[in-house]
Amino acid sequence: MPRLLATAALLALATGAAAQSRQLQLYNWGDYTSPELIAKFEAETGIDVTITDYDSNDTALAKVRAGGHGFDLVVPSANYVPIWVELGLIQPLDHSRLPNLGNIADEWVDVAWDPGRAHTIPWQWGTTGIAVNTSVYDGDINTSDIVFDPPEELRGRINVVPEMTDVISLAILNVGGEPCTGDREILRQVRDMLLAAKPHWLSMDYDSEAKLSANDIMAALTWNGPAMRARLNNPPVRYGYPVEGYVVWMDSVALLSDARNVDEAYEFLNFIMEPENAALISNYARYANGIEGSEEFMDEVMRDAPEIVVPAEHLPNGVFLPTCPAEVTDLYSQIWTQLLR
Repeated sequence: MPRLLATAALLALATGAAAQSRQLQLYNWGDYTSPELIAKFEAETGIDVTITDYDSNDTALAKVRAGGHGFDLVVPSANYVPIWVELGLIQPLDHSRLPNLGNIADEWVDVAWDPGRAHTIPWQWGTTGIAVNTSVYDGDINTSDIVFDPPEELRGRINVVPEMTDVISLAILNVGGEPCTGDREILRQVRDMLLAAKPHWLSMDYDSEAKLSANDIMAALTWNGPAMRARLNNPPVRYGYPVEGYVVWMDSVALLSDARNVDEAYEFLNFIMEPENAALISNYARYANGIEGSEEFMDEVMRDAPEIVVPAEHLPNGVFLPTCPAEVTDLYSQIWTQLLR
């Protein structure tokens, strides 16, 4: 009898330990999640968070569509959210489980890509533009010609972030087209311009920040967050807003339809809508977020940073990307494939 009791006690302890082990699987862009945020969430909730990185919207979409991933939350860009919804890969949110939903800033609530925030909540938003080391080039940096028709000083010293939608959209704007255009003549101009420009680029990868910081490159087509981080390391780096048009975007968090840790996911979603916690995300990656009141918790350098607060004269040139029709995306993919050869 004592042996049976001891065995039962051990089983009870093991079952209790298993019940107390709470997990969350976050699938997010690389170098985009604040370690301080995660540490705080784990300490307050007892939930262990595992982060898996991806490098593009297409990578994330393909991975989840393939199944067997085990992720609970994903962070797609706005123009991809309708695709995730249409494919049934993310589930509608139960707003009754998100008491902090009222902290979302008004302009980010009833958004075109997710009306009423039925499926997502804000993570961060920013722009895609041009970063330049002004110690080498003292000309106008507010033009995408820096990358698509580089001045002599910058040739062979440029990095382009390999995100198809951003690069092709900036190129379309450069030649006077509209985002998601299927105009074959416009797209021919875009293809020819990109293929002519590529020999003047040093690289196509995601690490513009490190390269700009170390003076390994002198210009980049990149996002505003890495540009700001590079400037803090290397003051001559400046961020330009192309007069031809630049991209405005928002990444948002969604609950996957096959998520296993749903309760934990809701706790995390509600947690990151606390202004102080949203500020931790921004302080790490150097982007704005969509949570009202988070500004007062941000680092001082964020308050008036030109990479975060778009100068008034450049506001009219920002373009929020729509979701392109599949046939248009196919045309872009053809151009992209040629560019990557």
